Amino acid sequence: MAAAFAGVWNLVESHGFDDYMKEIGVGFATRQIANLTKPTTIIEVDGDKITVKTQSTFKSTEINFKLGEEFEETTADDRHVKSLVTLDGGKLVHVQKWDGKETSLVRELKDGKLILTLTMGKVVCTRTYQKGE
Repeated sequence: MAAAFAGVWNLVESHGFDDYMKEIGVGFATRQIANLTKPTTIIEVDGDKITVKTQSTFKSTEINFKLGEEFEETTADDRHVKSLVTLDGGKLVHVQKWDGKETSLVRELKDGKLILTLTMGKVVCTRTYQKGE
């Protein structure tokens, strides 16, 4: 099922990203740049191993993980978090925990698009990606 997420995904729409970044503690200058950035996400699936690369003119990150196994992650905004990604009802659910805080990044496929829902407390951000060539 995770194989359905494989591919190159380009950001086409974003709602509430600035509020989400504020909520997780991203500084003003970084938010200004991140809001202008249209990242490309590349998802590679090899059995239960998944690689997620996020590339933009501002910053590029790469995480490698196995579904259901906790791993250490340094986020694009330099948070050091413990992450766990599971496949739940066809959605890739990524939970990050740090300093007693928790945020979730849920990826799901709808109408051929990849919908990324970022949640921190009551703040919810939705980012829509379209599959690239």
